[in-house]
Amino acid sequence: MSSTPMLELPVLYSLQNCPYAMRARLALLLAQQKVQLRAITLKDKPVEMLIASPKGTVPVLVINNDEVIEESLGIMLWALKRTDPENLLYAHDESKLSEMLEVIKESDAEFKPTLEKYKRAKRYHGNDLEACRLDCEPFIQALEKRLTQHEFLMGATPSLLDIALLPFIRQFSKVNKAEFSHDRYTNLRRWLRHYLQSRLFAKAMFKYPLWLEHHEQCILGE
Repeated sequence: MSSTPMLELPVLYSLQNCPYAMRARLALLLAQQKVQLRAITLKDKPVEMLIASPKGTVPVLVINNDEVIEESLGIMLWALKRTDPENLLYAHDESKLSEMLEVIKESDAEFKPTLEKYKRAKRYHGNDLEACRLDCEPFIQALEKRLTQHEFLMGATPSLLDIALLPFIRQFSKVNKAEFSHDRYTNLRRWLRHYLQSRLFAKAMFKYPLWLEHHEQCILGE
């Protein structure tokens, strides 16, 4: 699938619809960092991946067979600190990265669990669907407020924060599409549409053949 030499490229183990793997792929594409992508399924994990990262979750980035990054945010920062052509780390203002990391931490630790409850309530037709949505609202409305002030979450241009949150807001929007069409989400809908209709998102969501089926060499973004 690729003519690029593979030996020197890091290896990314990735699951197609995992939001953490998504944001890692997005950041790698934006940083123009080429990696070998090995698509997996949770039911059949490659031995090589489990040796590198026994915890068995994705994404996992293996660099030169001796450095392993096991968290999506770590992969994003690794890529963008190497090259950041769109200034997603907002290098012009050192305080901005700290702010972004705080919001990402809040998303992962607090919003993600409430989002999972909201998704489960919809999937199993629970009578607490609206209550679960309301639990998500403080975080969601904080983002909506940011987007009333500027086009992206941190300012006039995209940032690490936009890319890190995108897969989770996409999930939120799909739980109850009719509810998400409400005026309370006007700016978030605009922001989400901008990304979902982009070439970047299409590249990040390209479906690669499963690594264990053919051991086909694939490079993310090519």
